Amino acid sequence: MTQTIGFIGLGVLGSAVATNFVNSGLDVVGFDVSDSASGTAKSLGIKMVSSAAQLATLKIVFTCLPNADALQQVLHGDDGLLSIESEGQIVVEMSTLSMTDKTSFESACNAAGRVPVDCPVSGNRLMALDKKLTAFFSGKASAYEQVQPVLALTCGKTHNVGEFGNGTKVKLCGNILNLVHNTVAAEAMVLAMKSGLDPKMFHEVISGSGSSSAMFEVRGGLMVEEDYQKEAMNLSVPLKDARIISDHAASLYCPIPLYQMALQSYYSAAAQGLSGKDAAVVCQVLERAANHQRE
Repeated sequence: MTQTIGFIGLGVLGSAVATNFVNSGLDVVGFDVSDSASGTAKSLGIKMVSSAAQLATLKIVFTCLPNADALQQVLHGDDGLLSIESEGQIVVEMSTLSMTDKTSFESACNAAGRVPVDCPVSGNRLMALDKKLTAFFSGKASAYEQVQPVLALTCGKTHNVGEFGNGTKVKLCGNILNLVHNTVAAEAMVLAMKSGLDPKMFHEVISGSGSSSAMFEVRGGLMVEEDYQKEAMNLSVPLKDARIISDHAASLYCPIPLYQMALQSYYSAAAQGLSGKDAAVVCQVLERAANHQRE
């Protein structure tokens, strides 16, 4: 595939997605406010520019950013993407943000003659590198026809879930499952170890069974190895998303008690200074709660 695309936000997840694009033969032009992220991106074969506005000539631009303020800055700040006219440019917004923030993005793009796409993904950096992300595209069907072949270079599955904003709604609901599955995986792992079972054996025999989950298989391996430094998705991300999910559920008067209960292990991890670790570290938190010491 010979095509040039833009990519704004080359952090933990964005750099993995963009790497797959480069390795698949795309020319990727990127922008990131972080000098460190920009340096890493260059080493991965991404051509970096000094402003988001320099991406305005491209047909498709992806954004993968940590929060709404960062998105506002790259759209409307000095030399922002929307400061240059580019009628019909498709802007694929992959970040996990509130529905209010996504709607604001949609309105800004429409006013600037862009085609807004809401397309968060399910998965973390490790899954991205393995091309096992799942994309939730929402927006114009004509844009999906152009974006889907690009998404397929980094996603095992791509779904068109309908009108703009549906992607975020699917993502927020799916994140409830991610967090609960991760916490339950840690609970099961700790009980297995405290029962005298070898954690590696337990992980191997449960993986692929009817009792398993993607979180158990991906993060369970990190729990076995106590490898919480691996750059998959640190605790700060689900804790940020928790506020968005809780507010969204509250706005609809929808109870989410299991999610809120599972979230307590994440708060405990953060209180213990583990926010920079992968979310699999909740296993360590539960080991401490169970007074379990590995041999």
